[in-house]
Amino acid sequence: MSSSDERHDPAADSNESGVSRRKFLQGTGVALTIPLVAGGEKVVKAAGAEVKIFGPEKVNITLNINGSPKQVSVEPRATLLDTLRNDLDTTGAKRVCDRATCGACTMIIDGKPVYGCTTLAIEAQGRKIETVESLAAGDKLHPVQQAFWDNDAQQCGFCTPGFVMACKALLDKHPSPTDEQIEMGVGGNLCRCGTYNGIKGAIAQASATLKKGPAKLTRGGKSNG
Repeated sequence: MSSSDERHDPAADSNESGVSRRKFLQGTGVALTIPLVAGGEKVVKAAGAEVKIFGPEKVNITLNINGSPKQVSVEPRATLLDTLRNDLDTTGAKRVCDRATCGACTMIIDGKPVYGCTTLAIEAQGRKIETVESLAAGDKLHPVQQAFWDNDAQQCGFCTPGFVMACKALLDKHPSPTDEQIEMGVGGNLCRCGTYNGIKGAIAQASATLKKGPAKLTRGGKSNG
């Protein structure tokens, strides 16, 4: 797979204050020269906007994970990946490279695939977080998961949850993806076992399955799809 992809870069997004992480970091030199505002919340000026300062002690936050609100107390530096795995017993996303390279920690936030290892937990407040745990319904696998199984698209399995979520995000956006869109959609994920042909086959199968829609039972209880 190519290293190029259309993976969402949370660092490029603006938060509610209108200041992105990138702009904040660029303005840190300026911000540090401005005293903290006394009284109430700590605030600094960055890129022309007031930015709240959290920590260094733990802060209480609420995350919307797979449709359920989860309260947790974390240090502001905690990543979403570590918070999910260490504090919320949600371990589907894997911690492998921990530097936004391999994609094993891929999850979906507000419909876009993101690296959990480079997203701060406090940044994810008020956003819809989907992890691989949300896909299966009981014993019934999601079409993307079933396609990975049918196409033998996994070996050691460390990269599989991230690939599954990247593929789901791809097919949500492009139900009939072109080769270029597939390359862009999953190019941010790496498989050291080299199961790329199987993954491409899984994407094709899942695309066809999802376009059919949910299987309906016919008379006599037999499925038509």
